[in-house]
Amino acid sequence: MAVKVYKPTSPGRRGMTSHTFEEITKTKPERGLIVPKRKTGGRDNQGTVSVRHRGGGNKRQIRIVDYKRDKLNIPAKVAAIEYDPNRTARLALLHYADGEKRYIVAPLELRVGDTVIASKAEADIRPGNALRIANIPVGTTIHNIELQPGKGGQIARAAGMAAQLLGKEGDYAQVRLPSGEVRLIRQECMATIGVVGNLDHANVKLGKAGRKRHMGIRPTVRGTAMSPRDHPHGGGEGRQPVGKPGPRSPWGKPTRGYKTRRNKKSTQFIIKRRGTK
Repeated sequence: MAVKVYKPTSPGRRGMTSHTFEEITKTKPERGLIVPKRKTGGRDNQGTVSVRHRGGGNKRQIRIVDYKRDKLNIPAKVAAIEYDPNRTARLALLHYADGEKRYIVAPLELRVGDTVIASKAEADIRPGNALRIANIPVGTTIHNIELQPGKGGQIARAAGMAAQLLGKEGDYAQVRLPSGEVRLIRQECMATIGVVGNLDHANVKLGKAGRKRHMGIRPTVRGTAMSPRDHPHGGGEGRQPVGKPGPRSPWGKPTRGYKTRRNKKSTQFIIKRRGTK
């Protein structure tokens, strides 16, 4: 997993970087584990744009990823490490001893030929193995963490992400999330050992607008470049400041640092907020 730097043969090439894909061992996805991805162009069932800056891009197929790791006590061999256009992490194709095939998010240091297993209590503490949090030693680095038992992993699934198990008390465990937040998670939830692979994803620079368009992302126009009827920041002679107490969204709502969290139900499980010392 390295980053390839291009020679500046054009303005778009200057500073452009990309993955070397040296860890990829299989180029075509497993046929039985893909479904077509339908595009919406950011429009809802009325045909109205409900999500801006969507449209175009290369065709994709959705890989069906096993986040639940509910195939317990059956060893699986890593058959391939694959690229997935729908996520920043790589996927590992597992061949189970009973013949079934599944994808999992590939952790760092997982290689083709390795054996992984998911178990509630009897798996080794090695990258790729999945256990209940109750049976994972304190201090272990984990990813693909469930928030509700049996629902499947929801936390720490992107490239380079990992959480750390800080302690256990009663029915809950204290976990430090990638954001720095410390949160209580039930000990019967499953988690996978290790750090999500593809660490160099953060060092990739697209370099030109065309690569963004290939990803299905359309251009974003600054509010200050619009008219006052199109954006609260728009209008004025020449370059003008926002003209309001703080920046606004196109619909007049406060944005950029304005807190919008309203999930009171899970507030009780947060021990330490992200960004606090």
